[in-house]
Amino acid sequence: MYVWIADPAALTAHFLAKPARIGLDTEFIRERTYWPQLALVQIAVGDTVLIVDPLVPGMCEALAPILADPGILKIMHSASEDLVAFRHACGVVPAPLYDTQQAAALAGIGAGLGYQKLVEQLTGVALAKGETRSDWLRRPLSPAQLEYAADDVRHLAQMHETLDGMLGQLDRRAWLTEDAQRTVANAQAEAPERWPHMSLRSAQFLDAPAQRRLVRVLRWRDTYARENDRPRGWILDNELAVSIARTPPADLAALQAAFDAQPKAPRKLAGTVWNVLNTPLEDEADTPDAGAGETRDKNRLRKLQDAVSQRSTELGLPDGVLASRRWLQALLDDGTWPGALAGWRRTALEPVLAPLLEAPER
Repeated sequence: MYVWIADPAALTAHFLAKPARIGLDTEFIRERTYWPQLALVQIAVGDTVLIVDPLVPGMCEALAPILADPGILKIMHSASEDLVAFRHACGVVPAPLYDTQQAAALAGIGAGLGYQKLVEQLTGVALAKGETRSDWLRRPLSPAQLEYAADDVRHLAQMHETLDGMLGQLDRRAWLTEDAQRTVANAQAEAPERWPHMSLRSAQFLDAPAQRRLVRVLRWRDTYARENDRPRGWILDNELAVSIARTPPADLAALQAAFDAQPKAPRKLAGTVWNVLNTPLEDEADTPDAGAGETRDKNRLRKLQDAVSQRSTELGLPDGVLASRRWLQALLDDGTWPGALAGWRRTALEPVLAPLLEAPER
């Protein structure tokens, strides 16, 4: 059973008797914006699914206290992007969180499992996939869309019970609580990357001055995209950003000419980009070398990866759950444990990784 909620007062009425837990999901659109545009909110309360229209004036304000209530457990699946959508639309990040995708990984079922696959595996129910690419901003929504949306939360409570039982038997409930708290904290502190060039493979082929110029341009692009709610690629695509960082135009006129020759270039922003390209950042002396990965001691990294793989097998964890390659590389580079490897992960890994980290390089 689902109920369409298009009145903030109706939503509030459903929470006069506060539930201990709710299933929670969203449908959002992010094709033409930087921020996910909240188009629908699904809330499972007992046997009832509330399909909430966040486009209605006052609805996000009515949602906020429910999302923020520390006495209501929010059961979600692969929640990170949904959390950002809630933060942008409602001003709060749902907490406390129970992420069934994270729980399935820690229970040893599988890493990164999709909702439909996990539902079928845990409940035996095969869900329809027909509305995956729907236009969720249109009104009215079709019966097929509404049924699909309701299914996204209908099984969360049952999955929670099953997974929580498995984690209890493995004594890993605290692990999940730790991971969920980190997910919420990341959404609350969501900000542009400090070193955005590190995620571009082409940056590794630039020399140090060009990498610093690229950081200037990419940081500006991220800030402009956030402030104007436009996709980063719409502001300045990666290829053009790398090109002007590698070979900076001689003057503004040359940059304007380069932009005029590119259909997707920000022609009207050439003056701004010129100033950004030529204005050093206060911290750019600390810019990490995107190409250093080619000269790092790969043998030491491989030994860390092998040790993590063996430890994962011992714990019955899927590959990638205990530590990613990027986290291990950060550990190897800095000699300090990154936040992602804090808590239970460090407890599990430090005994096997510490000797490898202390061993001299060869």
